Amino acid sequence: MSDFFNGQAGFPLLLFALVFGYLLGSIPFGLILTRMAGLGDVRSIGSGNIGATNVLRTGNKKLAAATLILDMLKGTAAVLIAEIASPEAAIAAGLGAFLGHVFPVWLKFRGGKGVATYLGVLLGLFWQGALIFAAAWLIVAYTTRYSSLAALVAAVIVPISLYILGLHQIAALFLVLTIIVFIKHKTNIQRLLSGTEGKIGAKG
Repeated sequence: MSDFFNGQAGFPLLLFALVFGYLLGSIPFGLILTRMAGLGDVRSIGSGNIGATNVLRTGNKKLAAATLILDMLKGTAAVLIAEIASPEAAIAAGLGAFLGHVFPVWLKFRGGKGVATYLGVLLGLFWQGALIFAAAWLIVAYTTRYSSLAALVAAVIVPISLYILGLHQIAALFLVLTIIVFIKHKTNIQRLLSGTEGKIGAKG
């Protein structure tokens, strides 16, 4: 970790990148889009979070897709902009973007579950890792029909894969992000264990 702070970027730049990433990541696109569409406060329905899955509960698939894409791209944008300064700044900005989405100060630190922004940060830092995530998600989702389980399994595979590929700093970042993803999916995990988690395509 000391090598991280002693790399091309000094601590002030890393802190600036972290804050920049946080502010970008904290933009609550799900809340903004649903309000602009006249659908009210997305936090008042379903799980109460601001992510694409909950936006989908409004019945507007296009709005949910837009939320998913924007939540992903804000993570990618934070990384790519900060990468102009240094690779270390890109990692710090990626962490900030993820934390901003999951714990936005504007919404009393109650944000989304982080999967879309996780994927967006991964896309910016190592796009091949996003393919690994997508492949794992698709395989698990197809075989089990559980979207949440697919996301959790994919999130475990990513840091392991990055470490094996020798991308140790990025792997360390995604280990932290994976832990937070699991914490945010606590209720999903409980439902998976009890057999009450909803499956993809299930009605009612």
